[in-house]
Amino acid sequence: MGIVASAGLLAGGLLTLSSPAQAAGPEFTIGGPAETALHPYPATGSPLESSLDITVTNPSEDEENGDFAEEYTVRFDFGKLAGVADVSFDKEGSPDCERTGTTAVCHDYGIRPGLSTLAALQVSAAQGSEDGDSGTIEVTAEAEGATFRPFTAHVSIGGPDLSMKPLPLKTELGPGDSQPVPVTFTNNGTRAAQGVLLTLRNTRGLEFTERYQNCEYSEEDLGMGPGTWSTALCTFPGSFEPGATYTLEVPPTLRATEHAFYDTFLYRIEEDGTDARTALRSGARFSPGKGARLALREAPAVRSADLDPTDNQQEADFRTTNSADFAAYGDRAAGKPGDTVDVTLGFRNKGPAWIGYIRSGEPVATVDFTVPPGSYVVSKPDICRGVTAAGEYRENQEKAPRYFCSTPMSVLEDADFALPFRLKLVSADPGSNGAVVVRNTHLQAPALPFDPKPANNRAWVELNDEDSDATTGGSDDGGSTATGGSSSSGTSGTSGTSGTGGANGSSGGSGSTGTSGTSGSGDGSLAATGTVALAASGAALVALLAGGVLFTVSRRRPTR
Repeated sequence: MGIVASAGLLAGGLLTLSSPAQAAGPEFTIGGPAETALHPYPATGSPLESSLDITVTNPSEDEENGDFAEEYTVRFDFGKLAGVADVSFDKEGSPDCERTGTTAVCHDYGIRPGLSTLAALQVSAAQGSEDGDSGTIEVTAEAEGATFRPFTAHVSIGGPDLSMKPLPLKTELGPGDSQPVPVTFTNNGTRAAQGVLLTLRNTRGLEFTERYQNCEYSEEDLGMGPGTWSTALCTFPGSFEPGATYTLEVPPTLRATEHAFYDTFLYRIEEDGTDARTALRSGARFSPGKGARLALREAPAVRSADLDPTDNQQEADFRTTNSADFAAYGDRAAGKPGDTVDVTLGFRNKGPAWIGYIRSGEPVATVDFTVPPGSYVVSKPDICRGVTAAGEYRENQEKAPRYFCSTPMSVLEDADFALPFRLKLVSADPGSNGAVVVRNTHLQAPALPFDPKPANNRAWVELNDEDSDATTGGSDDGGSTATGGSSSSGTSGTSGTSGTGGANGSSGGSGSTGTSGTSGSGDGSLAATGTVALAASGAALVALLAGGVLFTVSRRRPTR
């Protein structure tokens, strides 16, 4: 019976005597631009070159240990481009390659996680080629213990070349100022564009007065914080002929809002298509407009790639006469020697303006916290660094007498920049106070250039205040804290401390039990604390700041 049972298991594939199967090696994906359009070969002079980067994606998400540390070989086949385009390797962006006729073999070592460049190619129209000619570059790769998905790059001669005209926009504004945006573009290419996709993107202090039927809208952070950017994608069917210039029939109106200060407006045109829409929609939710419709005549034709996509976009920066009131707040706590207590300090932007340094990517402000005498910090937000009492560099971060905590590159008009600290009490002396100052990032020039009310830029963290009627709530070691106020809703992040908004993107319900402090008003009084933090990461328009979630900003209306 046992033999029969064993035979049945073998027949059913449930019993095996072979050794365990070996895990498959990593699989890499070769990629690059799906289509590259080249300027036709000129009647005189040299042809214009276009860059074509061949990339590889390592799917590992382990930045430290996900490298493929082996040698690999990449093979290029240019045979189908003969008579269409000439290809050469950019020596600075390519590995060691040996070319023979219409093929090339390249050798390299190591592939890090994420996207990286396999080879940088320079491509130009071949002499004798004609408008409309096309061909392909086929790329394969191999390595021991790994597989590669091949890639085919399409190259064509000629195509549309949509060029956006810069607009003479008024850039010095006041809240409520508005102006028309007569977007205008020209097709400088050799063939018509089949439908166009117009992108209108503006920062928080600007808004369009109407939402059109043939546009879809979203709010995005683009790495700068929720609601920082608004984007409109507008589609226009039709044939946009070479040599012709097009202008919107009814220019939309752009207005500076009450929150405007430093703002940017970007406008871009490109041939409409699935790839363009997918790229622009990535990571955002769009909703359709319900206003008037901007319609253009439709005409079917063959779609081609843009000859020069570098001139498809223009942008403008605006400076609005406005201000933002950054009001500091502190906290109260009580305990006996040896206790630990939790305090939350920071500032609220009472508006009306949002402040964003999107070009430079610099922090907007710094919270400068002096630790109350008779205590030292045992837990702090990651964005805060310990310094000396004079504000100078300090290598040892333990028990620092003072801490600097810088904001990201943008602070919204209703933001709460909450910083939770945990203090160890060495003594229980009553009335031990530590200053909380929101200031410019430059210690030598502390004034905030946009803040008309510097009197409320200072508050206090008070320990064992004899005049405080704060209700004490237990801490881990028997100490107490007197933060108060209800939390507003925000985006959850890493769990914070004592239910207060944390500088690492913490979430919480209500703040710690206690008596609410008063709004910071420049007289050293305490603001209500206990807000939920909304995690975001700062980013410049040109470069993103790496490092994940760097700060907490809770969107709530200031306590009145």
